[in-house]
Amino acid sequence: QVQLVESGGGLVQAGGSLRLSCAASGRIFRVNAMGWYRQATGKQRELVASITNSLNTNYADSVKGRFTISRDNAKNTVYLQMNSPKPEDTAVYYCNADIRPSRWSDSILKVWGQGTQVTVSS
Repeated sequence: QVQLVESGGGLVQAGGSLRLSCAASGRIFRVNAMGWYRQATGKQRELVASITNSLNTNYADSVKGRFTISRDNAKNTVYLQMNSPKPEDTAVYYCNADIRPSRWSDSILKVWGQGTQVTVSS
């Protein structure tokens, strides 16, 4: 089995900084794209940022220039550095990864973390 475990959420003041981490573990041959999504109360889940295993990145317009996604392929871990967060960034943040469990199969699992709450105070 494969799982994603997130850490680093919490309460942060607007203009501060916060770093989220997400580590994949279990039966893993290769981790392809990884990303962070968020869901605010009463809203749909949305993509925040994603990164491929060749380190190509993509960001939501609302976080460009403030958030940075990165990954450590040796540790199967993805990070989200949140600088200058705003109250509207308050949400549950979910990690997501496309994982190939076995070298003997092309099957890809889309795995989600359990979510971590980020609250930005004004």
